[in-house]
Amino acid sequence: MTKDLLYRLIWLSRPLMQAAEAAVDRGLAGTGLTVRTRAVLEILHDFGDATVPEIAHRLEINRQYVQTMVNETLASELTVRRANPRHRASPLIGLTATGRETIAAVLAAERKLVGDLAQSFDDAEVATALDVVQRLTEALRPLGRERPA
Repeated sequence: MTKDLLYRLIWLSRPLMQAAEAAVDRGLAGTGLTVRTRAVLEILHDFGDATVPEIAHRLEINRQYVQTMVNETLASELTVRRANPRHRASPLIGLTATGRETIAAVLAAERKLVGDLAQSFDDAEVATALDVVQRLTEALRPLGRERPA
């Protein structure tokens, strides 16, 4: 039984992420952000200025794709390039005042939504779910990196 439930849990992650992304997208209405530009702003909000490779690492996605996302935030003047004292060829990307205000408002609205959703669950359920998902992610991540011989 556990094997079947675990299989269902793994495969439900896609519809969960699609539903979450749709909810985030809907919440971005009127902000000028897309889900992908929001992701870049959130990383910079949470961790400070970063290079494109650092942002890609945190988002666990391809660096070239993140460069496209960052270019969108730069074009919208939500971020700015700054000199990187550690690496001349890889500038730091930082939030502008507008970017900082925009992502702060988006995150506050999302926290309120999550707070409303949290009323349907107790702490133990959420803690167990979080533990299982983290352990599954840790177990599956290396399997995705291995290449068959």
